[in-house]
Amino acid sequence: MSTLVNIVLPVFLVIGFGYFVRWRRILDDGAVDGLMRFAQSVAIPCLLFLAIARLDLSAEFDLALLSSFYTGAVSGFFAGLLGARLLFGRPWPDAVAFGFVTLFSNSLLLGLVITERAFGPDALAGNYAIISIHAPICYGIGISAMEIARAQGAGPRETIRQIVRAMTRNILVLAIAAGFVVNLLQVPMPVVLDDALSLIGRAALPTALFALGGVLYRYRPEGDLRIVSYLCLISLVVHPAITWGLGRALGLNVDQFRSAIITAASAPGINAYIFANLYGVGKRVAATTVLVATGLSVLTVWAWLALLAAAGF
Repeated sequence: MSTLVNIVLPVFLVIGFGYFVRWRRILDDGAVDGLMRFAQSVAIPCLLFLAIARLDLSAEFDLALLSSFYTGAVSGFFAGLLGARLLFGRPWPDAVAFGFVTLFSNSLLLGLVITERAFGPDALAGNYAIISIHAPICYGIGISAMEIARAQGAGPRETIRQIVRAMTRNILVLAIAAGFVVNLLQVPMPVVLDDALSLIGRAALPTALFALGGVLYRYRPEGDLRIVSYLCLISLVVHPAITWGLGRALGLNVDQFRSAIITAASAPGINAYIFANLYGVGKRVAATTVLVATGLSVLTVWAWLALLAAAGF
């Protein structure tokens, strides 16, 4: 119970404050969107740039860690995709959007924050390693699958162009890429610039969590709740369970295992809805799943933290 009160609840209370402030119209949608744009387009890129620039790539960019997490994520994608198509009879484009929901964990706003609160800032290297390739892998899979599902005859060349275009326009991907450049080329960072970026980066997660609450206020629980329940089960239980099994089999160290499990257990992020909205398919189900799974993860993340403690992690 102390884990729930001291680690998990404060994170979701910040989200709840954002929801309450929007509900009571203390802030309107424009103000909430402005906060989220600041977080996603300025503060979080600064945070990720510095994290990747400082990351010990040889020690933390571990194939076993990435395999454990992303095998679970891709398995979740296919479970969501095929379940939506075969169990619920949804069209292939909708099924791809639902697969993306189960693929894209909220690695930043939930995974990173909860790992830091539970295990401290020194335990985040594994999170940053996962996050560094999260958007490219997830969007690459999602866009490729959607282009195939829509079957517009664009061909592989156009599909690749779509993927590259999406990646090069994503500010988070660009910030991560810049961090890799600085890291690999050992570019010296002026102290004054490092301090300035650090100050902005410190505002990233609390601002984004608060804004997330305001954004979630718009998403009324609509859509087929059977599919929503199915997608929540995959995101909150199946993905972390697969990651757990692979992490133990591949011998991840304590910090890596914690980072992989907490990130895998995080609810789908807002990008799940953004992807559905981009293609105009499955929007209600995607939005409802993000909202419901975020609420449910108060309990499921607590359960995974308890399992980690019981297993000696």
